[in-house]
Amino acid sequence: MAGALGSVGAVLPRCSFLLNPSRTLMRPTKPSLAAAIRASPSPTTATATIGANAELALEAKVESRRNKLACPICYYPLITKNDQNSASTYGYTLECNSCKKAYLNNETYIDLTVAGGSEDYSETMPAATELFRTPLVSYLYERGWRQNFVWGGFPGPEKEFEMAKDYLKPTIGGTIVDASCGSGLFSRLFAKSGMYSLVIALDFSENMLRQCNEFIKQENISKENLILVRADISRLPFSSSSIDAVHAGAAIHCWPSPSTAVAEISRVLRPGGVFVATTFILDILPSTIPVLKTVRQYFAQATSNTIYLSEGELGDLCRACGLVNFTCVRSGPFVMLSASKPR
Repeated sequence: MAGALGSVGAVLPRCSFLLNPSRTLMRPTKPSLAAAIRASPSPTTATATIGANAELALEAKVESRRNKLACPICYYPLITKNDQNSASTYGYTLECNSCKKAYLNNETYIDLTVAGGSEDYSETMPAATELFRTPLVSYLYERGWRQNFVWGGFPGPEKEFEMAKDYLKPTIGGTIVDASCGSGLFSRLFAKSGMYSLVIALDFSENMLRQCNEFIKQENISKENLILVRADISRLPFSSSSIDAVHAGAAIHCWPSPSTAVAEISRVLRPGGVFVATTFILDILPSTIPVLKTVRQYFAQATSNTIYLSEGELGDLCRACGLVNFTCVRSGPFVMLSASKPR
């Protein structure tokens, strides 16, 4: 999906309930009717208490969502600049607590790119990244483009999602970033699955995120636990060790610098966090043939895409970026890989 993108790819505290073995479980004594009446608050008081508790719970949830986001310049957590009483993350202006740079939320996505909000300055990204920023490709991505991946051995989004879930089991209940999410094909599947307390759909392409938002509306998906973020995959807007899992579907080959991107993913993953990704491997011919690496070098320079020639390359990439427990499954050129952050 959309190239250098910040194109979500979290990784979350496990949802487990532990009993303290030192405690003795006892059947509670049922209070007398008189005692229950004396302890019962008046209807007015009870309503006020419930309302206050609900408001506090909502504020805590919104604050927890914001605490996952950090300045892409200095990696300090973002704080709310105004509209403190709003019940939604949308409509907030976020500000870095260190450099004081403000980041705007346009009610579709939060722009957390380094140059976000610049009036005069702009950057042209590599050709592959710019291609995915166009309205046409963003519109076509789930309307024929992604379906053609079957020719590369990709089993299809639903099957890929089920495969990814097996690798992601240790992170269920936490936060997942769907990196280079494109039009949100997997972001929406994660959100609907209820596996995670927070899903962050992350891409560099503004038009991909707009398409993602349109699909969210069409499928009537709640944004209570789903946020859209525009960011660069090489400068992820999260504090170190704050994310439980990162998923990147059909994206690594589009990143201008895979090592920089995977190093960033390693930085933001918490110890034990999981990285899952899919891409292509072209190993029809032995990778030891010198001409292949030469051709790949020229191809990468011309397109900003990377051709992987072996599983070993992907394993080396993950290890070089501080990840361990590399594993992968193949189906022709298709490969799904997984690695984790050391505990």
